[in-house]
Amino acid sequence: MNNASCESGKQAPLSLQVVANRCSAGSCPTIYRTDSGRYVVQGFTVSAERAGIDLPEGEMLVEIPAELLREVLGSLS
Repeated sequence: MNNASCESGKQAPLSLQVVANRCSAGSCPTIYRTDSGRYVVQGFTVSAERAGIDLPEGEMLVEIPAELLREVLGSLS
C-alpha cells in the first residue's frame, strides 16, 4: 500500500476521523479513518528487532489494545 502523494513527491495532508480510542482525554492508542477510506493506527511503537521481523523502509509496527480492534470491528457491521 503506497502513501498518497502529490506531484512534487511530498505526502498530501490527511483528514482523520476518530473511529475508536480508549481514553477520554490526552493521547492514547487510537484508530482513525482517512478521507480516502483507509485507516491510521496510533499506538505504542514496537521495534522490528524486538518482533523478530524485517520491515521495509517507511513502515513501523505499533501495538494497540485488543479492545480497540473490537470497537472498530463493531462499528463496521
